[in-house]
Amino acid sequence: MISAEMLASFAKVAETLSVGRSAIALKVTKSVVSKRIAQLEAHLGVTLFSRSTRRIVLTSAGEIYLEHARRALAELHAAEELLLASRSEIKGPIRITAPVSWGQRVLCKLLPEFLKMHPGIQIELTLADRMVDIAFERFDLALRWSASLPKQDLVSTPIAKIDWLLTASPSYLALQDEPKTPEDLAHHSTLFYWREPSDQWWVMSAGQSQRRIPVKSRYHVDNPEAVLEACLQGLGIAQLPDYLCAQAISDGQLRQMLPGWIQQTRFGNLITALAPPERMRNLRNRLLIDFLSQSGGANPLKPLNL
Repeated sequence: MISAEMLASFAKVAETLSVGRSAIALKVTKSVVSKRIAQLEAHLGVTLFSRSTRRIVLTSAGEIYLEHARRALAELHAAEELLLASRSEIKGPIRITAPVSWGQRVLCKLLPEFLKMHPGIQIELTLADRMVDIAFERFDLALRWSASLPKQDLVSTPIAKIDWLLTASPSYLALQDEPKTPEDLAHHSTLFYWREPSDQWWVMSAGQSQRRIPVKSRYHVDNPEAVLEACLQGLGIAQLPDYLCAQAISDGQLRQMLPGWIQQTRFGNLITALAPPERMRNLRNRLLIDFLSQSGGANPLKPLNL
């Protein structure tokens, strides 16, 4: 069995290219480091280092394994932090910004449970669809659509999966033929969330097939809740995130169309957490990210599996 000590010794020697310096850093003897690496190589059945009297270098197998070893060590360290945190109360504020509709419909229902689990933590939540400057406005985390690519100085991690559904009300479909193919959408009234030149086309895929359909609308709003209301009132066909329309579909207020086709919107299909690297490593923030990921943040009907 591979132990954490074997991985740590391997990663340290790969970093220093010296058994002696690695032994000093790990506070063990050189013979212990050499033994751990020999045990790891024997278990894997490969040679991880090429050794000579003057130097030690990674083999091609060692280079491949190093990335996995570092990732495993990082996971072990994170798990250790969480276990230590469970023995003592974590305190302090977490400043968060999140999209308005997802924040109202999903996040606001999850945060009270998190606060009950961690009485020492305070949450400051700002709901906004605009792209905030995390550093300037001193946010710890920004929860954003996955299409919002992080800047180079930010890192991201997935929080929740979002499915976009094509929906219309029974009252609208009573007056219009229900679309049977994506091409039929070109003859329907559609509802737009935001408005950019790319919104003149809806893109959807099924297996290896992809369609790019020209669509038209006379109603454009910058809030998905308003799109939902217009859709409920029979104004047209909408692309809506599942957390926003799943209940209306279940209640019969809306009908899903072309269920075999996946809607490709410019917002992406994930909610991600964005933060500078040092804030992403903060234990309070990690506790919240792990909680949201495990809570099925897309909607309570469908847990997240990433």
